[in-house]
Amino acid sequence: QLQLVESGGGLVQPGGSLRLSCAASGFTLGNYAIGWFRQVPGKEREGVSCISTLGGSTNYTDSVKGRFTISRDNAKNTAYLQMNSLKPEDTAVYYCAAATAFGRCVSKAINYWGQGTQVTVSS
Repeated sequence: QLQLVESGGGLVQPGGSLRLSCAASGFTLGNYAIGWFRQVPGKEREGVSCISTLGGSTNYTDSVKGRFTISRDNAKNTAYLQMNSLKPEDTAVYYCAAATAFGRCVSKAINYWGQGTQVTVSS
């Protein structure tokens, strides 16, 4: 069974940090570009960041540049999103996603989605 499972979400104060993990099972994560997306109720799912299969290319939405870092460890079949200096507007359900190419990740042409993990930034 092909699965992406996110973990690491939770409640954090403004200015705090969280690291999200995305573990793949049933397929080889290294064959896919990986993306992180987020969604709040009533709004469209937003692309946060993508990383290419070997990690040589990354992109970030403007609102998280300089604060979030995407990475991957293909040997562990896992990808990560390090989130620093968190703001209340970062509150959302965060989804991990796999796409067959980096460009497809950026354009949200996703092959597999995870189930999501809640991130809440509040004092």
